[in-house]
Amino acid sequence: MTDEEQPLTRRIETVDPRSLTLLEVNARFMRKETFDRLVANVRRDGGLTSVPLVWDDTAGGRRVVLSGNHRVMAAIEAGVEAVDVMVVDQPLSRARQVALQLSHNAIEGEDDPATLKHLYDELDDVDWRGYSGLDDKQLGLLADLDMEGLSEANLDFASVQMVFLPQELDAARAALDEARGLTQADARWLAAYRDYELTLDALATAHGAHNVGNVATALGIILAVFERHLGELRDGVWYDPDSGEPLVNARQLVPIETVLETRSMPADAAAVFARAVDTAVRRGDVPAEQRWRALELFAAEYLAGA
Repeated sequence: MTDEEQPLTRRIETVDPRSLTLLEVNARFMRKETFDRLVANVRRDGGLTSVPLVWDDTAGGRRVVLSGNHRVMAAIEAGVEAVDVMVVDQPLSRARQVALQLSHNAIEGEDDPATLKHLYDELDDVDWRGYSGLDDKQLGLLADLDMEGLSEANLDFASVQMVFLPQELDAARAALDEARGLTQADARWLAAYRDYELTLDALATAHGAHNVGNVATALGIILAVFERHLGELRDGVWYDPDSGEPLVNARQLVPIETVLETRSMPADAAAVFARAVDTAVRRGDVPAEQRWRALELFAAEYLAGA
């Protein structure tokens, strides 16, 4: 058995994270908000709750983090002075180092949607939901669904791919994300074939009305129509226009676009609103972390004087 075929020798050690050498080239990246969440979790726990993999490069006088670079960086950022790591102390070729790094990034399980949603719903505290690293947007498509008998093996399906021009892509993504966030329902179901036919009919109408031949452009037109009717996703969905009361739990978050019927405003109007909100925050009338409450404050004062 060659050295490359030898099983890894491993041991757990407690080390100063600042003494470790991070990878110069790491295929795994992390968005800032995700890294900030990781730092907050490490700070709350007082240390790492899973161990990075470290290679003891005795010849080079280094201890190289092969897996867990972001966890080590988060520990340093959180001010943690000692972390547990798994140390491999045998010689490793460059190829085996890279293979270990990539395997730790690539070989991972998948979440069962129904179980994931069930577990997430058990977290009734906002702080613990934030700690989990998941959010309502990620779980937006994981509503109650009867998963019995539902698997890739017994589904007859086909994949549809749409190609957007660069200038159309951001708008399409924003509108689709908004559509997912705006719908409020107790259950969601796989779309029936007749719904697919309705989509094709809508695309055909957009094609004919605007004399366009590109499917992505036609879909962009449909999404633009959707943007102009945001308010229709409010009445009878989460708001009763007759009583002026919510139809859902009072603490449930709803998209602000369905109230204002727009996702943007002129810069001069936005500047006036920003100054008003800043003033309310400075006076202590509105919590700094809940600036949206300024709308509630202004609306209540307006209605009181009506």
